[in-house]
Amino acid sequence: MTRALDVPSLTLDAWLERLERQHPVAIDLGLERVARVGQRLGLQSRPLARHVISVAGTNGKGSTVAMLDALTRAHGLSCATYTSPHLLRYNERLCIDGVEADDALLIEGFERVEAARLQGEPVSLTYFEAGSLAAFWAIAQKQPDVAVLEVGLGGRLDAVNIIDADVAIVTTVAQDHAAFLGTDIDAIGREKAGIMRSDRPAVLGSRSLPASVRGVADRLGAPVFALGDDYRREVAEQGWTWHGKRAGASRLCLVSLPDPGLPLDNAATALQALTLISLRLDEDCCRQALAHVKLPGRMQWLDNWCLDVAHNPHAAEYVASRLAEGGKRGRRFGLLGMLVDKDAQGVVAALSPVIDAWVVVTLEGDRARSAEQLAEVLVDQGRPVAHRAGSPQAGAEWLAANMQEKDEVLVCGSFYTVAEVLAWCERRR
Repeated sequence: MTRALDVPSLTLDAWLERLERQHPVAIDLGLERVARVGQRLGLQSRPLARHVISVAGTNGKGSTVAMLDALTRAHGLSCATYTSPHLLRYNERLCIDGVEADDALLIEGFERVEAARLQGEPVSLTYFEAGSLAAFWAIAQKQPDVAVLEVGLGGRLDAVNIIDADVAIVTTVAQDHAAFLGTDIDAIGREKAGIMRSDRPAVLGSRSLPASVRGVADRLGAPVFALGDDYRREVAEQGWTWHGKRAGASRLCLVSLPDPGLPLDNAATALQALTLISLRLDEDCCRQALAHVKLPGRMQWLDNWCLDVAHNPHAAEYVASRLAEGGKRGRRFGLLGMLVDKDAQGVVAALSPVIDAWVVVTLEGDRARSAEQLAEVLVDQGRPVAHRAGSPQAGAEWLAANMQEKDEVLVCGSFYTVAEVLAWCERRR
């Protein structure tokens, strides 16, 4: 690896610490700064991959990306994915053909971005912006058949949106990140739809998207493929069936598909998007991919512990529906840790029908909500609080000592909560 000139030689951890400090605020939406550095890196001069798919939305992005990746590789194509945030290791954010990027590739990406940032007039970048640019640079070096990019909290002004996608996906639109996106659903929809491009397909992955999403597509002249209208999924006695449409309007059908353990709407959306990059879907390849796709932190079962990063009411409703389908043998505890800017009341209300008792935990950081604050939410709704803990790990340890053999635990409320308990589970196993 050749290090960029005038850039320090640092470990990956040292780079991440440096990036966290170099911009005055953690989230600074806007494309002017990141686009300027992207131009210096040459990211706009050639495509990152033969086909680029961008995925925006409030919920369902991660599972859609995971299924796009699995389906692409099952058909023999190379695929790079960029996602955020990570659970245990920063390397999770960039995967090449299903393998996490090694430290050397990420470090070289950070060095290239730093050199470009300082070229001419210096440009200040956030942690997410620098990480996105480094990932794009690394993907461009690999030139995969398909690059799948998960958009951050927004869309139109998100750093990922400096890359023009061949297919744009909007999974769902709900209230979240109100401090940055507001609470007007139509306005949030317009922000998410900002990843669409003129004359390039837009896949709408929910039947209940605000009208503003299609409105953006119509103004751009982007061909729309909407769930429920242009493609759909049907649960059958043997698996489920997908009905889709090619860009030329001819119809497609895949039958006896396995349940991936992730939302079927997102699976249907992934299939539709891949059809629009002219991938000829093979039923056996699709079955293989969907039967083996994995996504840590989304309905992830480790023995009788279920881990899901659901942190808003829309996501919590899906988790509750999946738990209700499976039934339970003993008590089910909810281990809940949330940030202060999330709708704890809505999440608790959505999950309480499938939870017998709660363990609330305190998270760290400026946006952290204490266990006592969460307990007040539960008490106000008449829900039983079994224990208050100072951290997710402490809550997990209390549960491990007090559960019966048939009891279950749902760990949820935040990426931070799930990450800490997942690391604890791995150490125990």
